[in-house]
Amino acid sequence: MSTQQEHAQLDKSLGPLMIWGLGVGYVISGEYFGWNLGLAEGGPYGMLVATLLVTLMYLCFTLSYAELACALPGAGGAYVYGKEAYGERFGLTVGLAQLIEFVFAPPAIAFAIGSYLQSYMPSIPVLYLAGGAYIIFTALNAWGVKLSAIFELVMTIFAVAELLIFCGVTLPEFQWAKFSHNPLPNGWWGVLPSLPFAIWFYLALEGIANIAEEARNPQRDISRGFIYALITLVTLALLVFFASVGVAGWEAVVYTDASQQVSSDSPLPLAIAHVVGEGHLLYHLLVTVGLFGLVASFHGIILVAGRATMEFGRVGYLPKRLGQIHTQRKTPVNALILNMLIGFVALLTGKTGEIITLACFGALTLYALSMLSLLKLRKSQPELARPYQAPFYPIFPIIALTLAVICLASVSYYNFNIAVIYTVLMGIGYVLGQKRIAEPA
Repeated sequence: MSTQQEHAQLDKSLGPLMIWGLGVGYVISGEYFGWNLGLAEGGPYGMLVATLLVTLMYLCFTLSYAELACALPGAGGAYVYGKEAYGERFGLTVGLAQLIEFVFAPPAIAFAIGSYLQSYMPSIPVLYLAGGAYIIFTALNAWGVKLSAIFELVMTIFAVAELLIFCGVTLPEFQWAKFSHNPLPNGWWGVLPSLPFAIWFYLALEGIANIAEEARNPQRDISRGFIYALITLVTLALLVFFASVGVAGWEAVVYTDASQQVSSDSPLPLAIAHVVGEGHLLYHLLVTVGLFGLVASFHGIILVAGRATMEFGRVGYLPKRLGQIHTQRKTPVNALILNMLIGFVALLTGKTGEIITLACFGALTLYALSMLSLLKLRKSQPELARPYQAPFYPIFPIIALTLAVICLASVSYYNFNIAVIYTVLMGIGYVLGQKRIAEPA
């Protein structure tokens, strides 16, 4: 007898606290690494402007997207909303963008996990450590969503606490002169290439929508999870930005070797080392607990990516086996394994910054198309039950849509080669998806 069935149901076991933990957990690694690479493009002033613009975009987007998640709860997330608003082709397009975001964000985080672990196990290559993390956390996700969510909540609480400790230690040493040193290395135009790294502060927050089928009360708890997670992340992003840059200048948290401009995936340890030294207990605490933040995001995005891939298997854009749910574990095991294999291929490229940018392309496409879906559904289905409604409609979704399009254009201009790769991936996915649907059942 098969251990998997297409019509098995996901386990409805998530309450509001766990949803908050998942939402913050998806994103919190962005506070620990990745964002600092934008400083090399925009400097502290340019990166600050980019961060404020992106924060406004996420504020408007999240408060609007929550309406869709509560009105149409489903594991497919943005795919479900796009299909409902504009039909199959539009749904396929936004669903592909969602898949690219969720499938390619974990490899970038895996690199950072490998780098952190290598400081304790220098004889083991980063690639092996990153691959081992993929296997462990894919297995944990396959075991069960409730166990995964509890683990995510614990990791998230530790990671948030450590960020607050970091800010408590470094902010008293903040100096404006150091923060504003070489503030615009590429002029104000540096704001534009900084945008994808500012997005990394919040990337994947929308993944809360994809676990709606596993929430005990999605119409109520999903909106609360979005709002509480957003408040938490905006506060942490701004605190970490000023606390990190203000102790020794932006170069100190971008480069491990300023003379050779060797960039680092560990900006917070670099910053706190200037305050307490590398031998201090707080430094080692940050390195150790900082790993929890990376693990929380890595584990959480693997979870939500599995649901997005599963939904494509369910509807036939991918092989039906990927839409199956394990009858005992109630998890999309096949989808999780496929995503892990794709992650292995991405790891072999060794290009963290480029993978982050590729994930950002998917995210920005999702944001823009989801806001179009919201605007369309308000007109075409006014009778749709909306337990939560976007505030200041239509101003917030229009702001989110406009900023997402601006960011997408800017990221494309400054990362043309990655834009081509993204377009090719979207094109291949679209053709294969359409072909799959056209096949006889």
